[in-house]
Amino acid sequence: MVNMTLSIPDDLYAAMRKHSEIKWSEVARKAFERQVKALDVMDDLLSKSELTEKDAERIGHQIKSGIRKRFK
Repeated sequence: MVNMTLSIPDDLYAAMRKHSEIKWSEVARKAFERQVKALDVMDDLLSKSELTEKDAERIGHQIKSGIRKRFK
């Protein structure tokens, strides 16, 4: 198994130390696994998509424009 070093803010580290019963490396490992699985699903969906990056940008702009109009 590979070891990884993470940098976290001091205040987060202090809060984590208050809960020494938690295996923080396991919490991190599970979070990494969830994120990788989500990315795998996204990659699978995108591999079957016929949308181009230009199409995605156009749709994104349309959505943002609609939201902007709704909240004016």
